[in-house]
Amino acid sequence: MFNRLQDLKYRVQAVTEVRKLEETASGVGAMLIFLDLGIKGADACALISSLKKNEKTGHIPIIAFADDGAEQVQSAAKKAGATQVVSDTAVVTHLSELIQQALQME
Repeated sequence: MFNRLQDLKYRVQAVTEVRKLEETASGVGAMLIFLDLGIKGADACALISSLKKNEKTGHIPIIAFADDGAEQVQSAAKKAGATQVVSDTAVVTHLSELIQQALQME
C-alpha cells in the first residue's frame, strides 16, 4: 500500500513503532492514518481511541483494515472511533475511493 499511495502522489510516512504514532501524526500534520488492525505488540482499538481523544490527532480520519472475515475486530475498531473499517482486500481494491470518502467525512 505504501508504494501505491506514493504512486497516487501522496506524501507517505510509515510508522513502525506503535508508541510513536500519535507523536508522528501530530508532528507531520497527517491528513489521514491507515491502521492495520492486525498490528503486532499493540491493541489497535485502544490506539484508535487514544488518537481520537488526543486534541492534536482527534481530527485525523483513520482508515482501519483487517483480514477478510475479521468482523469482531472490525466492529471493535468502528466503536473505538475509526472513520472507516474495511478488509485488506477492500483497502487495496478501493484505495482512492476510501481516501476521498474519509477526507470528506471529517
